[in-house]
Amino acid sequence: MEDRIILVDKPAGISSFGVVARVRRKLSEEFGHKVKVGHTGTLDPFATGLLILLSGKMTKKSNDFLKQDKVYEATLKLGETSTTGDPEGEIEKVSDKIPTKIEIETCLKSFLGEIEQTVPKFSAVKINGRRAYELARKGQDFKTPTRPVTIYDIKIINYNYPTLKIEAHVSSGTYIRTLAEDIGKKLGTGAYLTALRRTKISNFDVKDAIINLC
Repeated sequence: MEDRIILVDKPAGISSFGVVARVRRKLSEEFGHKVKVGHTGTLDPFATGLLILLSGKMTKKSNDFLKQDKVYEATLKLGETSTTGDPEGEIEKVSDKIPTKIEIETCLKSFLGEIEQTVPKFSAVKINGRRAYELARKGQDFKTPTRPVTIYDIKIINYNYPTLKIEAHVSSGTYIRTLAEDIGKKLGTGAYLTALRRTKISNFDVKDAIINLC
């Protein structure tokens, strides 16, 4: 069928728009004419995991897929910070403090429920009509908005200092990069994301996704 919900397991190193372009090309070749394809929410190029794409007439239903809860597996590096909150920024050493697992568990629990998050400067949010990341790359000074988000669950998957891997079930609009930075601040160590994988969007699971985009 041309009208589809397409689950894709996005690899690292490609943008979400790059994934859309590949799927559009593949479907257009399959049906012999240009097929409309759209996404229902992006992932950063360094991140992997679940993207929900819609093709054909299903693209008109994109609003039905917005504002859904998501589950992420996030790998943090403690003791350092990044100007972008991820591996693509400038890294700075912050602390040699080695928190205990109990300290980390206590810290994570403090983020449960509705919290206020400041949108990162390296994001697609618009500031006076310009994308924030465009202004940030030019070194301009500006403020980003603060928004309420909800952390439904957050737990340790593995901890071997300085690497901390967590799983977080969050509301739509939650920035995991910001969550990682805030965890680092609360621990007094600093932190940034070294890897990020989205495993679920609502009831859709990355286990059911397409892996090969070629």
